[in-house]
Amino acid sequence: MEDSNLKALIVDDEPLAHDVILRFAKDVPGLTIVGQSFLAIDALDFLKHNTVDLLFLDIQMPKLKGLDFLRILDQKPLVIITSAYEKYALESFDLDVIDYLLKPFRFDRFLKAALKAIELHQLKNTKIENPTPASSAAAVQQLFIKSDKRFIQINITDIYYLESHGNYVKVWMENEYHLTPRTLVSFEEMLPNQQFIRIHKSFIVNKKFVHYLEGNQLKMQNGTSLTLGRNHRQTVKQLITSDHP
Repeated sequence: MEDSNLKALIVDDEPLAHDVILRFAKDVPGLTIVGQSFLAIDALDFLKHNTVDLLFLDIQMPKLKGLDFLRILDQKPLVIITSAYEKYALESFDLDVIDYLLKPFRFDRFLKAALKAIELHQLKNTKIENPTPASSAAAVQQLFIKSDKRFIQINITDIYYLESHGNYVKVWMENEYHLTPRTLVSFEEMLPNQQFIRIHKSFIVNKKFVHYLEGNQLKMQNGTSLTLGRNHRQTVKQLITSDHP
């Protein structure tokens, strides 16, 4: 039977950091460390010959920095940054990392990040193997987003729409939003694509909260009007009207 565990690679130039992650990972069901690299250059070679679902990635390393390493990867696994420097957090989230662990971190913080990675990995596999709306929704009902130095759990069924805001995304509920340092693309890849549809380069909407479509304006049930992007108009109109022949 194929191993369904999340396969992780540690990329860090500090042996102590490897020891901490290895010790913590042993107590996380569903997580397996399959490799260790002490330089990002070595990690490039490892990734050529091995399947990896997750990177535990340091930033300050000799020869090739962690974020520069990320930028040159064609196929990026899930990434959890493990760094002693808080100043790289915003830049890291702009590269779609899923969490940022500030050294020294405790087991409970490591566990939260690891469980998030496992959940995202399971969702991705579910969408590939059985991409129906029901199966995708059944895979994940909640997600954690970072907002104002906190991680907030929200039900995806409560999201009205998502709005790109520079290097952040506004996750709109009915009458409030959470601002999180993520990209719209990262949400688009994660959310069920039959429920959440891209209507503009800056907007993804939850189809169930669409009130009506008139011309190029999409009216949401909370009263918000959103404009369809030129490249998305035909696709959106087909999706919106598909339930009403």
